[in-house]
Amino acid sequence: MKHRIVVLGAGYAGAFSAGYLARQLHSDDFEITVVNAEPDFVERLRNHQLAAGQELRHRPLAEVFAGTGIRLRVARVTDVDVEHRTVTVSDGAGIDRLGYDTLLYTLGSTAADHRVPGVDEYAFHVATRPSALRLRARLDELGEGGHVLVVGGNLTAIEAATEIAESRPGLRVGLVTRGELGGWLGPKARRHLLRAFDRFDITVHEHTAVERVEASAAISADGTVFAADATVWAAGFAVHPIAAASGLAVQPNGQITVDRQMRSVSHPDVYVAGDSVFVIGENGLPLPMSCASAGFTSQQATAAIIGDRTGRKIKATSLAYVGNHISLGRKDAIFQLVDGDARAKSGALCGRTAARVKSAILTTAAWTLSHPTFGRPNHRYRLATTREPSFDVVAA
Repeated sequence: MKHRIVVLGAGYAGAFSAGYLARQLHSDDFEITVVNAEPDFVERLRNHQLAAGQELRHRPLAEVFAGTGIRLRVARVTDVDVEHRTVTVSDGAGIDRLGYDTLLYTLGSTAADHRVPGVDEYAFHVATRPSALRLRARLDELGEGGHVLVVGGNLTAIEAATEIAESRPGLRVGLVTRGELGGWLGPKARRHLLRAFDRFDITVHEHTAVERVEASAAISADGTVFAADATVWAAGFAVHPIAAASGLAVQPNGQITVDRQMRSVSHPDVYVAGDSVFVIGENGLPLPMSCASAGFTSQQATAAIIGDRTGRKIKATSLAYVGNHISLGRKDAIFQLVDGDARAKSGALCGRTAARVKSAILTTAAWTLSHPTFGRPNHRYRLATTREPSFDVVAA
């Protein structure tokens, strides 16, 4: 029988990993199945553009994986049984169970509500394509002078606020954040950020915590009422509770705890990449949930799977975090470099040049994911008859 590899999720981490595994592993020995809730590859880093009303390129996963030998299952994951090595999925045809020999968990994250009342009922977010489209539909309903309030001060909040303000200048956009807007940025980058918010006429409320969301307002801890026809919740990310419910070892926030090779510390036949993984980076700090982290962890996870299953040495992928890239509409952006302690450096790339760099990075990432085998599937490595997982890595 073939060795069954099941990949849960086809975002940046999952789609890249599945394509790479298909290119490297011999199809006579390995069967790769990808489970994803949507039939398309979603450029999550562009969801704020989708919500603002822009059209994004359609990338059906059936076309992405055509010719690779990958089996695509469009279904929602409802349960993972790590003891019996099965995954329960649900689609229009009902409920099914998929068996696996190796599991790659890349289900990513969604918006974190922080248990704030009213968020689930009334707020919008851009962490998934359906939620971004829901926000887009709401913005379409608003007339001139409609109020949009973005809650959060992180990268997603900044990008959502500026994108909406640029794409829909008739709306009045505000942002509420617990801390200081862009407080983690270096002085040059923060000055540029504040100038952009002034240019878009975005009202900023700093050092303000929202403790309740209602149908037409957000209420702060001190009782201040912020009127909003649409409240956009962008106060961080949370991973799906499936991981913790499965019995995998997880952190308090639900991220799966792994070793340096992205293996679950409790179940070494489960590998993890993307936002769902908890791993310490080169700087001694946990890797943040980000596209960059998805790339690093995907490379390490696929290297470990190939090494463990074929007997090859496992190369160590650098787990460095170099900076933040923040779009400010379509023609402006910031690229803030950080030092080894993840603190902002004094310099930064700002303006149109930074926007072009980010656009090039996203375009390249999407093209690479859309051509997983580059038209030349190699299928080089065969399944080893006996192999004990190695807990050492070698330098790349």
